[in-house]
Amino acid sequence: MKYVTMKNSQIPAIALGIWSWGTGVNGGDRVFGNNYNAEDLRPVYQKAIKHGFTLWDTAAVYGYGASETILGQFIKEEQDILISTKFTPFDGQEQNMRKSLNESMERLGKQEIDLYWIHNPRNVEKWTQEIIPLAKENKIKHIGVSNHNLDELKLVVSILEKEGLELSAVQNHYSLLYRESEEAGIIDWCNQNQIVFFSYMVLEQGALTGKYNANHPFKSNTRRGEAFNIDTLKKLQDLIEVMGEIGDKYKVGQAPIAMAWAIAKGTVPIIGVTKEAQIDDALAAIHLELEVKDIHALEEAAMETGISIRGAWEKSML
Repeated sequence: MKYVTMKNSQIPAIALGIWSWGTGVNGGDRVFGNNYNAEDLRPVYQKAIKHGFTLWDTAAVYGYGASETILGQFIKEEQDILISTKFTPFDGQEQNMRKSLNESMERLGKQEIDLYWIHNPRNVEKWTQEIIPLAKENKIKHIGVSNHNLDELKLVVSILEKEGLELSAVQNHYSLLYRESEEAGIIDWCNQNQIVFFSYMVLEQGALTGKYNANHPFKSNTRRGEAFNIDTLKKLQDLIEVMGEIGDKYKVGQAPIAMAWAIAKGTVPIIGVTKEAQIDDALAAIHLELEVKDIHALEEAAMETGISIRGAWEKSML
């Protein structure tokens, strides 16, 4: 396993995401068209742990607790698991971050959370202030924010600094097809301030794995099925072929190439895992160093697709 430093802690160079674990509102069935339960997922978890993947990324909002609950069943006997979970602010309703954190810890069977995220930039000042006492009470080891633009990140840092706290991590959508955090200078800013940038949707929910195309599309009536419909998958085909050609050189498939690209760009990818083979892909990516010419070829092919799909929950970083 290769590691990255996050504020004096060592974390694996790839985090494993479990958005698609469990069903329900914002769960795997609605977003991905999956229906995975604990029995299906236990072998995936066990293989991941065996190979040193100890950082798991989830959120209270994923299946409204379903994802956290499944992970909590698996980690009861594990001592060295790193948990990354999130509080998601909503508009128009009363919320209590402390209550949400306590509920997450109960589902996960943890007394503290290694990395706790504010999931979106709704009311930045309010929720940044709310997380401060939780960190000071040692309920949270590291503070992170997700889907924030550069101005919002600077505001978060200034609020935390006044209380003697630091921002440890930023988590934004970042892939070959969606590079706004790079274009906006967010990744450079993170590097300059020793803040780890986590890239989510590096594989665009499977669209960049080479497993889906116009003849084998995503399930309809799902988030990814709508975002990457048959017409869009056709436009991606040239990029997928370039990824395949580069993959042949390294004796890997398209998925490890997309992950290795994100690592080469100075980020920690969050990779959704529901199958044991995906652990093999992550292992391959960690030990793969792309040549500069490969990175340029990938980025050029991605740009030529003309595709950049923002999630409904996202706003522009530019």
